Amino acid sequence: MKIRIKQLLIISTLLLATLSVKAQELYVGTNYHPHDDKDQEKIKKDIGLMKAAGFKVVRMGHLAWDSYEPAEGRFDFQWFDFVMDMMNKAGIKVILDIAIRPAPIWLHHKYPSIDVTSPGGNAQYPNHRYMDDVGDPMYQKYAIRYADTLTKHYAKHPALLAFGIDNESGDGPISYSETVRKRFVVWLTKKYSNLDNFNKAWATQRWSRRINQFDEVGLPVTGEKNGAPEKILDFRRFISDEVNHLLFKVIGVVNTNAPNALTNTNAWYYSSLKYFDYSEMAYSGKMSREGAGFYPGNSLTTNWGVMNALFGIARIQFESTTPFWCSEFTTMTAVPNSIRKSAYATLMYGNQAVCGWTWQSMWSGEEQYLEGMLDWDGVTNRKYEEYKKIATEFKKIEKYFPYKLSPEVGLAFSFPSQIASSSFPEAQDQQLQSCWNLFYTRNMDASVVEISKSPLKYKLLFVPGVTVMDEATANKIRDFVKNGGTVIMTSNSAVVDETGKVFASTHPGRLSDVFGIRVAGYEETEQMNEVSRTSLRGKKIQLIYQGKTIGTESSRYDVIQSKGAEILGSITSLDKDYPIITANKYGKGRAIYVGLPASADVLSPLLDKLIDELDMKKGPQVPVGVMARQIDRNHFLYLNLTGDPKEIAMNGKSQSILFDKSYTGNFTIAPYEPEFIEVK
Repeated sequence: MKIRIKQLLIISTLLLATLSVKAQELYVGTNYHPHDDKDQEKIKKDIGLMKAAGFKVVRMGHLAWDSYEPAEGRFDFQWFDFVMDMMNKAGIKVILDIAIRPAPIWLHHKYPSIDVTSPGGNAQYPNHRYMDDVGDPMYQKYAIRYADTLTKHYAKHPALLAFGIDNESGDGPISYSETVRKRFVVWLTKKYSNLDNFNKAWATQRWSRRINQFDEVGLPVTGEKNGAPEKILDFRRFISDEVNHLLFKVIGVVNTNAPNALTNTNAWYYSSLKYFDYSEMAYSGKMSREGAGFYPGNSLTTNWGVMNALFGIARIQFESTTPFWCSEFTTMTAVPNSIRKSAYATLMYGNQAVCGWTWQSMWSGEEQYLEGMLDWDGVTNRKYEEYKKIATEFKKIEKYFPYKLSPEVGLAFSFPSQIASSSFPEAQDQQLQSCWNLFYTRNMDASVVEISKSPLKYKLLFVPGVTVMDEATANKIRDFVKNGGTVIMTSNSAVVDETGKVFASTHPGRLSDVFGIRVAGYEETEQMNEVSRTSLRGKKIQLIYQGKTIGTESSRYDVIQSKGAEILGSITSLDKDYPIITANKYGKGRAIYVGLPASADVLSPLLDKLIDELDMKKGPQVPVGVMARQIDRNHFLYLNLTGDPKEIAMNGKSQSILFDKSYTGNFTIAPYEPEFIEVK
């Protein structure tokens, strides 16, 4: 009997554990800045309004280092303890950002080396946010001390849900100071070991730029003139390493002081100012909740902004299987119902949190005209009501979320290629998004992957404009195809090696045999159209694929020679036919090359054929303009992105969990409305 009871207890414990794991939740909330007004009565009123709206989470602390450490070593948490306690009393969880940027003015004053130096060599006063050299040793010393003190203080606070690791790490100008140069020299010395390796990698024989000692190395920008591609690529890798090194340090502090806390960030790594390689963090598994600001614009009727913002989620999430958090979410002058539309769209990409930016319309500073959920005088407005509606509706459906993606296709991201492709009309991430858009419009899951770090467990792999082809990446692609995978590579791929030098071997470098072709070079479309047989002008091209004519535009096209590959498509509008789409059998798989930058015009018919051939799972069959995902066996989420009612084909009976309606057969979704269906 005792054994039987013990067995039942074990089973019950396991069941409870299973239920707790399956228990799912959606967070709706806001970004809150109590350091703007520490009046406790106002804070109580604000929190009361948040609770009344059904908010479950609030993000605080970002951009506010000196609100907690107003002077060196003098920490003040008492005012914020009150805020945390009130949030806990209201049942609202807190994402507490570790605001290591921007650094306080007192720290800049003590260590001027933290100041950003312009490419022209002028030290810049930190007039606005992110004017910090984050690689500076003294900056990092104080940033880590601040992170350590903050996380120790709040590690066990019952309101704490997660610590935020920095904010928009890719934003802010790169510094070109002498101290940066010295750190770069150390980085290069470690990487290349000796001058022979270094000079070979940088091709210093060109333009009489041989280096005889590492300390002769300069930064790749003097005034406004950039240096050689090899130099620029290494410098940007160096800057990326410094950013990542700091982020990993901060996460290490959190894991030591608050091992039970989640970690999250607003990972705008692809800012044009300081684009860095976030894949290092994403594949480490140390950021327990990837995050980003979701800013699709203010329109209800147009959808390109939503699509672009959703791509932002994909390029930050990579292959992480944990839920995503939109740690910031649009308010401003968003048209009524557009915020709600965007919120439902994010659910189809694994999002779990919608944190509106911002709670209070700003009173001062760089964003003082930015409007939030409360007007400047503290009165709630229509955006507050819209977020309240989102919170109410999400509560009805949250046990079925967050959605877990099951992609059968990988889309290759490459940080060095993003830097190297700056010389081309299309940067690597532009081509990457063009491929991602193909699956957005088909309501299919797709993962952004870093090939060298990915297990590549996909049926189909896109390699869009991956300019830099190192040995590790080339070998992964080769093995993927050899073992039965299908790969599609587009132009500007495998042009240079890992040092940034153009391959002196047959292109695509390191993979020409896999694709069975020789890419001889490229032609400029506009000039070649001078001899067009069809009188096309500008960048227009006409090609034939599968017996069908396709019209598209491209600044350039590759000159391709088959070395065993089958020619699937050719340009037919120029002086003669030019092979432009090829397929080669290699091992058990296929390597397809498209000698144009990624575009829907050319890739869509190719993809539709491959979806059938590879038996890939298609998205739910819905009218054009409807987003949809099958959440589990019996549940479907729909979102009408258009201004027209859309009829959804359905057999049998179904139930709207969102609106508490019963349907028999087909049902209609109103314009710009969501629907969440349980199939009987």
